[in-house]
Amino acid sequence: MSDHDENAEHHADHDHDHMPTFKRVFIGLMICTAISTLVGWLIQKGVFEGNELSGWGIMISVSCVKAFLVITFFMHLKWEVGTWKWVLTIPASIMSLFLILMLVPDVGLRTNHYTDERTDRAAYNIPSQDASVVGATGHVEPAEGGDHAEGEATH
Repeated sequence: MSDHDENAEHHADHDHDHMPTFKRVFIGLMICTAISTLVGWLIQKGVFEGNELSGWGIMISVSCVKAFLVITFFMHLKWEVGTWKWVLTIPASIMSLFLILMLVPDVGLRTNHYTDERTDRAAYNIPSQDASVVGATGHVEPAEGGDHAEGEATH
């Protein structure tokens, strides 16, 4: 058997119709989008009152599933041969993890640095900081009387 015949047989194995798979993946993506939308709506309606992080965690998990489906099927990585796909995806995954870990403290502590004006205009009620806790953490302590003077900047 010649090399041409072997290549033709190898190509014939991979030359099947992927359209049913793409349709199933598309339906899966629609279901995932519906779940994310429903959870977002439930958070907005107060169903997750006091436990919004759980709702956000569900939405992020569903987003990861959607990304996996798109990368695997629509970007054809499922059918790729070789290790180059891992060379691309593993470093990107590690960088994403490091980015999340580096930003979590900044996002979690962002309200400690709000000015009074920003606190007043926040989308939700931000509890006031105890002066002893603020002083112990190295953040700016409130001015005399507990309020910042008009136009006073915080560090």
